[in-house]
Amino acid sequence: MRKIIQIIIFIGLFFNFSRPIMAENIAGSSANMALNTFITNTDIDEMKEYTTKMAIRNVLDRYNSPMIDEVNSFYKTCQKYSLDCYLLPSISGIESTFGRFLMPQSYNPFGWGRGLIYFDNFSQAIDTVGKSLRINYMDKWGAETVDEIGPIYCEGNTWASKVNFFMKQFKDEEAKIQLFLKSNPVQL
Repeated sequence: MRKIIQIIIFIGLFFNFSRPIMAENIAGSSANMALNTFITNTDIDEMKEYTTKMAIRNVLDRYNSPMIDEVNSFYKTCQKYSLDCYLLPSISGIESTFGRFLMPQSYNPFGWGRGLIYFDNFSQAIDTVGKSLRINYMDKWGAETVDEIGPIYCEGNTWASKVNFFMKQFKDEEAKIQLFLKSNPVQL
């Protein structure tokens, strides 16, 4: 959560200190209007949502995940339960290679209940596991980081490092998207 706030602050500072381009400087004096640019918190939130969803989509696509259409479910769940938006997709990465290897028709990409719990669809699994992480791991045990969640979630001692590996892939993808958006502004 702290990193999300830092990213939002960075984006806000970037837009607040960037200089607006005056239309008359580009089009000449025939365009006598000043371009007023005000970036609102809503704009920043929408940009963060867009880059987060694109990062999730791109990484899931890279791994040929059957959960490619669940980007909104991942995002909605992370917002609903105040989770890092890359936590749940990263857990699915380690537990089932992003939903590619799981019990047939279980829709359980998280290995939840040793992978033996069946869900009606991926969306239900995402919401159920997200809610349980919030209530039974974070709120109950104070486990806020992947390293703190790991020993509770999995018996092995390498789980957290593997989840962190995938989380880094999502964060790197988001950074690429932000860099692309920054270097390709919309020109009027």
